Amino acid sequence: MPTIHSFFDTPSPAGLTGVKAWLLTHDHKRLGIMYLWAVLFWFTVALTVGFLLRIELMTIGKTIMSAEIYNSAFTLHGVIMIFLFVIPAIPAIFGNFFLPIQLGTNDVFFPRLNLLSWYLYMFGGLLAIISLFTAGGFPDTGWTFYVPFSVGTNNNVPLTVFAAFILGMSSMLTGLNFITTVHRMRHKAMGWMQIPLFTWSLYATAWVQLLATPVISITLLLVIFERAFNIGLFDPDKGGDPLLYQHLFWMYSHPAVYVMILPGMGVISEIIPTFSRKAIFGYKAIVISSLGIAVAGSLVWAHHMYTSGMSDTAVFVFSLLTFLVAIPTAVKVFSWVSTMYKASIEMTPPLLYALVFIYLFSVGGLTGLVLGAAGTDIHVHDTHFVVSHFHFTMFGGTGFAFFAALHFWWPKMFGIMYNFKRAYIAATLATVGFMFHYVPMFILGMQGMPRRYYDYLPQFAQGNALAAAGGLLLFVGIMLMLINLVLSFRKREISSINPWGGVTLEWTVPSPPPLHNFVAEPNVKEYPYDFSEILTAENAGKKGQVTP
Repeated sequence: MPTIHSFFDTPSPAGLTGVKAWLLTHDHKRLGIMYLWAVLFWFTVALTVGFLLRIELMTIGKTIMSAEIYNSAFTLHGVIMIFLFVIPAIPAIFGNFFLPIQLGTNDVFFPRLNLLSWYLYMFGGLLAIISLFTAGGFPDTGWTFYVPFSVGTNNNVPLTVFAAFILGMSSMLTGLNFITTVHRMRHKAMGWMQIPLFTWSLYATAWVQLLATPVISITLLLVIFERAFNIGLFDPDKGGDPLLYQHLFWMYSHPAVYVMILPGMGVISEIIPTFSRKAIFGYKAIVISSLGIAVAGSLVWAHHMYTSGMSDTAVFVFSLLTFLVAIPTAVKVFSWVSTMYKASIEMTPPLLYALVFIYLFSVGGLTGLVLGAAGTDIHVHDTHFVVSHFHFTMFGGTGFAFFAALHFWWPKMFGIMYNFKRAYIAATLATVGFMFHYVPMFILGMQGMPRRYYDYLPQFAQGNALAAAGGLLLFVGIMLMLINLVLSFRKREISSINPWGGVTLEWTVPSPPPLHNFVAEPNVKEYPYDFSEILTAENAGKKGQVTP
């Protein structure tokens, strides 16, 4: 019987013990674990607030909250989900934990900067909470903080905006760290075309984080200055332009969509070949598409602004670029599906979540083309159609990729397995609930129901009631998933070094990994997805079995 080894027993690099060993750690794995619990906390808070919003919209008129609380609640939901969950979740948790291991090294290039990034993340979240209880209360502007409303409202916008600014700093430092680590710390035997696809996705994401985040940081500071000094940058009466804010905001926030989704795509690119027992189809095409998405995704921001009064030429250019960015995304989807063609597929909870991701993200992407075309966008702009599209892309995409990553790397991170039956039930409930929650919103949007409205006309009642029922099912499924993972600590079923038969370097180290990651010199393969040894071992095992 093997000894149960807990990651929490791993000594601190500085020889510290107890809470200090965690709060002052420079170990990338410990920081990944710290991010995990913080992100799951914020995700649970935002999920609960979103569920309450859907309960409010279940019936016409007031259900459980007033209009003022509703406006602040959907702002809180958006700010937490975007800045504290969707953007940092996969890079901060799994990037921190696995990027150095996949590169064959013992840590990130700037370990102290890594710790600072975590403290900035925690400080930004704390400021967002403090803004709830200070003068004016939480803002009611929505997570976009659009002017002129964010400049004129009496709610506590500056503190929340400053919290988002701090979170942006954390994101930039993480991106800088990852870029430097890939360039300077990868194993001497690892060339560029030997890097696993998850690390490639983090590398592409890091460049967007580093180059685009300063735009939103400066923009958020300008909102604070506008409120504090009334300088008139966005006020037409003083020679300012309110559309300038929208351009600056979306110059970051649309590339941020790819900061959210690219790491999720990297996760799927690891899971699909592992459970197909087959080399990923189109490795180089996926690498190039990741970089292509990062570049092209930074050039399409104004498709959020078709109704703001742009010239026809600008509308045409941004619409064309929006359609072009779908090409590298489609390359990934076709590569994943092609990998599974005639493969020896082994169904597991990570693969189930990955398959759900492919479907939900594809729906989100295709409905994004509806919004990318100016003719149709004008009709459904700022309706529930946009809400549904965004959640199919971000929640059905990044959210379900995050769930897949949790189930895929949980045994490696903690050295324990979870209950498969509960995982399958949770995934099924969450998927069915997701569909019943968001598909009615497409219909409501095409019927003309605006988003962000506290109340609605009687003809929208049926769709909202159905969406609320789906929201309840989705909430229950996600809670069951999280409870199942937490319960694995209680049962403590020990995981092997390589429970899934993976071939990247993290599956060659103990579960959980030791302090310096590798107990022996890592063996870097010519091709990172070569399953020949795994298949040979499995076939030998099958031949050695005695048939009853």
